[in-house]
Amino acid sequence: MSAPDEVKTVRSMSSKRTRREILRSVAMGGAIVGASLFGFFPTIKKWTPRLRPPGAIAEKEFLAACIKCGQCVQVCPVEAVRLGDLDEGFGVGVPFIDARSQACDFSCDAVQCILACPTGALAHEIDKKEQVRMGLARLDKPGRCLARQGKGIKGPARGPKFEGIHRIEKIDRWKPVRMASYDYDLELCDLCVRECPIKGAISLETMPEDPTGLKKTPVVHESCTGCGMCEMICPVEPAVIVIDIRRKWGDV
Repeated sequence: MSAPDEVKTVRSMSSKRTRREILRSVAMGGAIVGASLFGFFPTIKKWTPRLRPPGAIAEKEFLAACIKCGQCVQVCPVEAVRLGDLDEGFGVGVPFIDARSQACDFSCDAVQCILACPTGALAHEIDKKEQVRMGLARLDKPGRCLARQGKGIKGPARGPKFEGIHRIEKIDRWKPVRMASYDYDLELCDLCVRECPIKGAISLETMPEDPTGLKKTPVVHESCTGCGMCEMICPVEPAVIVIDIRRKWGDV
């Protein structure tokens, strides 16, 4: 091979190597930017809206104030508070509650998660009108409600395999037990009312359109805090009653 040909070959190889390096740099840069933006998207687009522990301040401020220390997780007597996973973006490690799996328990009196929070992300008084509210219960699938059908329930509320725990007053007011260990025998299902920890938050009322008077419907009242007990204990799958996150009484 002549000297000019060797030079051309070297230049060609160098050019290809340079292009590869440029493409590699662009790809790596895109990956870094993508990884960075991954933290924003779940929060901005609300891919995973979460029910926050009692007393959580406004979501944006909450995410800024929470230092992900996990103190609220450690003190929760019913292990309702969990920490956000990788799909939470910048919400990774931020506390939330999955009410269907394990509801909050406002019967812990002092609301221990609020007392344990070191930054004020959880506060006893959010403003002069709102105190320690997580959301508001709503009848999501009324047609499937057992009470509205005039039906009762026998056995564990969520079946023998359900792992959720609850302070059942008839067993022990202060010691949570597995819900699967307690059998109900009700002619008319009233679990959402019976096990609600907030007095007057929900009631079972006669349905005017039912001439027999045997069918009743759950009615949510202003004192509801959105703790999620009604959603967790509802025996119908999926739950008839759900919590609207951060919804306040009077919101449209």
